[in-house]
Amino acid sequence: MAQEDRVASALYTDPALYQEELQKIFYKTWVWVGHESQLRKAGDFITSHVADQPVIVSRDRKGGLNVLVNRCRHRGASVCETPRGNGNGFTCPYHAWSYGLDGKLRGIPYPEGYEDVTDKKDMPLQRLEVASYNGMVFASFNPEVEPLEDFLGGARLWIDRFMKQGAGYPIAIQGEHKFRFQGNWKIQLENTTDGYHFPIVHRSWMSSVDAETASMLSFMTDELAVTHALGNGHSAAVMVPEHVDLDEDDGTEEVQGRFEHIEKVLVKDFEPAKVRRILRSMHGAGFNLNLFPNVACSMSFFRVLRPVSATETEIRHCALGMEGGPDIVNRERLRIHEHFQGPFGFGTPDDSEAWDRVQRGAVGGMDLPILVNRGLGREVVADNGDKVSHVTDETGMREAYRKWKEMMSA
Repeated sequence: MAQEDRVASALYTDPALYQEELQKIFYKTWVWVGHESQLRKAGDFITSHVADQPVIVSRDRKGGLNVLVNRCRHRGASVCETPRGNGNGFTCPYHAWSYGLDGKLRGIPYPEGYEDVTDKKDMPLQRLEVASYNGMVFASFNPEVEPLEDFLGGARLWIDRFMKQGAGYPIAIQGEHKFRFQGNWKIQLENTTDGYHFPIVHRSWMSSVDAETASMLSFMTDELAVTHALGNGHSAAVMVPEHVDLDEDDGTEEVQGRFEHIEKVLVKDFEPAKVRRILRSMHGAGFNLNLFPNVACSMSFFRVLRPVSATETEIRHCALGMEGGPDIVNRERLRIHEHFQGPFGFGTPDDSEAWDRVQRGAVGGMDLPILVNRGLGREVVADNGDKVSHVTDETGMREAYRKWKEMMSA
C-alpha cells in the first residue's frame, strides 16, 4: 500500500485503515497537544485532542505539566469544556465529582454508599505520558513511548531555528482559529512541505502582496530552496534560504517598504542591530517544518491537524507573536497571518479547496496510485544523513509515508 514512489488511494478513503491508524500511530507515538505559552502560570489549562480523544493540558501548583483524558471516571461526562483558562481543578457537571489539576479525584458529593466500593485514590483522571521540547508540548497514550528528544531526532535543530523568530522574546500563541475540510488527514500532512503547489494554488495571494514579499517567496527555481527528510516522518522545506537562521546578520539588510512605519517606531527604543533582527522575523522563519503525525511549524504559525474520520479533518491555525515584544510588531504579525491563514485570507481557503478536491477525486479509479515520485531521481544524501532534494520535490511526503508504513506494519 505504501511504496517508495506511490501510495494506494485507499490510504485516503478506507474507514478500517483509518481506525488502524488511530491505534498504531496516534495512540502509540508523540502527538502535539499545546504550547507552553498557553500554560505559563500554575492553574493554567487548555483543552485539546489526541486524535479523537479529548484531553486537558494543565499546569499544576508544583509547576508540572499534565495531560488528562477529559472524561469523568464516574459516568463518562467531560469535566471541562472551556478552551482555555485558569483554575484550581475540574468538576464534572453531572454529579460534581471534582479533580485536581494533576487529575487526582479530590471529592465525591454525598459519599454515603461508596464505602468499601470506591476509593478516591483509585479513580484519578486517566493520565498520558507528557513531555515538551522548546515550548512544544506532546503527549502519548503509550507508556513505553520512546523519549521525545529521540522521536524528534533531526527535527530538533529546525525547531530551535523556528523559535528564533521571537528575536530574543519568547514565542507565544497570539490567537487561533479552527475549521474542517472534507478530506483525509494525510492530504494536509503532505501539503506543508509541498512547494510544488505554491505558485499554482496561491496565485491570488502572490498577486495581493507587495513586490518584496512576492520576490522573497519566488523559490521555484532557487537552487538553495530544498526539502530535508529528517527521519521519523519529519521534514523541513526551505523556501527563504536567507532566513533559515534568523540570527545571521551582515548589517546590510534593507528594510522592506511595507515595514518602514514599524522601523520608525522601533528605532526609538532599540539599537540598529536589534531593529534589523526584529524586522527580519516579521514573516517568521524561512521554512516549513512538518512533525509527524500532527503538527507543522509553518514559517510564522503552528498548523495542527486532527483526524475526525477517514474523510474529515480538523485544522487549527495558531498565530505566533513575541511575548513581551513591541505591540506594533505583534499587531503586524497578526495582520500578515490573517492575510494568508485567516478564514478570509488569500491562502488557506485555496488550500482547503485543493484538499477537498483531492478527496473527491481519489474515489475515482481506486486502483490508480497517489504519486509521490517528484524529484526521486535527484534526491541526494547529505553528510548528516538527511535525504535532500528541491523544495518542489516530494521528499517530505516520502519521509512521512516511510514512517506511516513502519508504524502500520508493526
